[in-house]
Amino acid sequence: MASLSAQSILCIALISATCLIIGVNGSAVERQREFDYFALALQWPGTICHQTRHCCSSNGCCRGSDSPTEFTIHGLWPDYNDGSWPSCCARSQFDIKEISTLMGALQKYWPSLYCSRPSTCFSGKGIFWAHEVDFETHGTCSSPVFHDEYSYFLTALNVYFKYNVTKMLNEAGYVPSNSERYPLGGLVSAIENSFQATPEVICSKHDVKEIRLCFYKDFKPRNCLASKTSCPKYVSLPTYVALGRNESDMGIERISGDFEAL
Repeated sequence: MASLSAQSILCIALISATCLIIGVNGSAVERQREFDYFALALQWPGTICHQTRHCCSSNGCCRGSDSPTEFTIHGLWPDYNDGSWPSCCARSQFDIKEISTLMGALQKYWPSLYCSRPSTCFSGKGIFWAHEVDFETHGTCSSPVFHDEYSYFLTALNVYFKYNVTKMLNEAGYVPSNSERYPLGGLVSAIENSFQATPEVICSKHDVKEIRLCFYKDFKPRNCLASKTSCPKYVSLPTYVALGRNESDMGIERISGDFEAL
């Protein structure tokens, strides 16, 4: 076999230097560097569902008595230590059949709390799980830890169950309430005592909206990077009235009084 010409070798070198992945339809996707850690983002339904004005079949806030009353999963995201994150790392379309056996758990513990259909990387509008964790948005960036949708979703669920933030807070006396405000430092300490690492807390005014737990690639806890917070010194875990879809015109409102500890 004849040896490669100098011109061919140069072409190969140039192709490699561009660091591009060629998708199935011939388009190029920029290769991004390997991520540094995972962030498990958990959302508080009492804060998010209070903002719901119209219900739909995909909105977990609109399930009546089956609506969530504990932290639910927003996403499991690969992140960088510099505060940025990779996304859409390869062209691969979400296949819901791959996670059909997990659908019951996903509907309960990882519901969408919105009606809008999020945009995916390559397929236009998609279902909630396609945007949050399929290989179009975050899953494609989780290599070499994950290479398929099933293991990605299953691991996220298992980590969520292992580090139950709702239980951590309830056992420390921080329960859902529309009349109580709790010291932010107390909530963080309650999680640190159980999780053995510092979480990130995100608020909407004085209401806790999201809590993030951070992990090394082997899913051992690590401190999150946030040096600033959107939360005031005292925060709340609001409750809400969960309505059915036939009550969507009424919206979703808070109620007074406390829920029992979850």
